[in-house]
Amino acid sequence: MPNKACKFRLYPTPAQKILLAKTFGCVRLVYNHWLDRKISQYKEDQTALSYTSCAKELAVLKKTEEYAFLKEVDSISLQQSLRHLDQAFQNFFKRPGTGFPRFKSKRNRKNSYSTVCVNQNILLSDGCLKLPKIGPVKVKQHRKIPASYVLKSVTVSQSPSGKYHASILFEYENQVPERKPQTFLGLDFSMNGLYKDSEGNEAEYPKYYRKWEKKLEREQRKLSHMQKGSRNWEKQRIKVARLHEKVANQRKDFLHKRSREIVNAYDCVCIEDLDMKAMA
Repeated sequence: MPNKACKFRLYPTPAQKILLAKTFGCVRLVYNHWLDRKISQYKEDQTALSYTSCAKELAVLKKTEEYAFLKEVDSISLQQSLRHLDQAFQNFFKRPGTGFPRFKSKRNRKNSYSTVCVNQNILLSDGCLKLPKIGPVKVKQHRKIPASYVLKSVTVSQSPSGKYHASILFEYENQVPERKPQTFLGLDFSMNGLYKDSEGNEAEYPKYYRKWEKKLEREQRKLSHMQKGSRNWEKQRIKVARLHEKVANQRKDFLHKRSREIVNAYDCVCIEDLDMKAMA
């Protein structure tokens, strides 16, 4: 059965923002704690801690007085953090070129955590998304979810500009009918215009970053002259982050619309297999 993810904007209350910040912090703490444990264990006797061992240690750790605050957040999100750590180690050893897992910094402005739907602890209804330990959070639902879709998991994230989003994963039944392609299009990479197709048309890509470059330079210069950590510095940091987010959103919007136009017009699209990092 295929899966489909839908991303919605969240509008938590001030009290819910505090709970979300606490969840982000606890997930980061669990990840860093057992990353350190895995490194120490391997250096000591060349053995690896499994997810099951880490989960058992987590259950014991939550009963101690020092880490009792871990009980205040969603327990599944902490378990998912351990699963992500275990998967990161597996990718490092099994996939060539994958970097070694790194510690998560609390200075990173982009936070996220994942949780799994168990016994309907997560519900999407009446313009609200019910999250474990958080409660119903107001959501901007821009698309209707079919009744046949089964909610599987949710990833809550916070952007550097302070906005909250929820990526909800659904499972559904879908049988794609076979179709013989009739129309074809080839796309060739273009350094100046994104791509050039086999019919001679170019993407006419508007360079959004260049359009906002002067304003970004001006706002970032203001930020560099402020005292780091002050209220004015935080306000200016959010202003700069929103400008970067606007440029990224414009770029994504253009790419999504252009790709939809191509897919609707042609049955088969062929592209080059290029290593852009090596070319740069």
